[in-house]
Amino acid sequence: MSFTAITLILVSAFTHAGWNLVSKKSKPSGAFFFFSTGFAVVCLSPVIALYRREIFLVPARVWLLLLCTGFFMALYYFSLAGAYRKGDISLAYPIARSSPILVVTFVSFVLGRADQIGSWAIAGILMVVAGCFLLPVKNLREFSFRNYLNLCCLLAFFAAIGTSGYTIIDDRALFLMRNLPGKPFNPFSSAILYLCMEGASCFFWLGIGVLSIGNERRKFVEFLGRGRRDIKLAMAAGIAIFATYGLVLSSMAFVRNVSYVAAFRQLSIPIGAFSGMLLLGEPPYRARITGVFIIMAGLIMVALG
Repeated sequence: MSFTAITLILVSAFTHAGWNLVSKKSKPSGAFFFFSTGFAVVCLSPVIALYRREIFLVPARVWLLLLCTGFFMALYYFSLAGAYRKGDISLAYPIARSSPILVVTFVSFVLGRADQIGSWAIAGILMVVAGCFLLPVKNLREFSFRNYLNLCCLLAFFAAIGTSGYTIIDDRALFLMRNLPGKPFNPFSSAILYLCMEGASCFFWLGIGVLSIGNERRKFVEFLGRGRRDIKLAMAAGIAIFATYGLVLSSMAFVRNVSYVAAFRQLSIPIGAFSGMLLLGEPPYRARITGVFIIMAGLIMVALG
């Protein structure tokens, strides 16, 4: 991985863990993310005016990919909110963040891009996943698959499916934009314009979910009635969410394979896990701490790969 990619992902890891911590404290729901995403889209709307000419150069295939990635991103937010309501952030967050590594790496192999992934990176990815399997365990001597048979883990897994979906799609869509005839988009302009369009797509799918699910409609009304503090937190989360992912999208231009991005950005896992233990008073089980350190070791291997 290049120094530029590592720097961008390092910054995004801290901001990502930060907005997840804010979301957990705010009793998250799909309605919460619907509001925060909508606010972020409004803030990003000047980008459309700035690139009003270039936007017509975006091919139809990319627009179709945007519709698909918005769906997966909405799935991620709905599932993540449910996981946070049902369990600890130090459990749900690492599972949701680590599982996509296997999916993205597997897809890279299926697409014939295995030669782009170094042996150190593969070993590091496996270590990250192994570390995450320890997170739900209270005691290493009590390891059992029953530890994962709960609603929190299930919803975190669905959140991981959402992350895998939009990561793979975004890599392809940005590749198409950056390689248009005449190269009208550089890594920064392609990332910021794509981010704005992706936010609108996600907002669309979140809106469908909030309108069609009775419980989410009620939560949206409740959210609006909570007061300025919660609304301000949602606004801050919205800005942080899209600033974070903007850095990730930019980093994709500086790596050989998107699997490196999917893996190394999981540095946010130990940040999020320790934040939950230290700031929210979640139980610091020995197995959970061991798992976090194994994840950190795996991430170093990915960076070296």
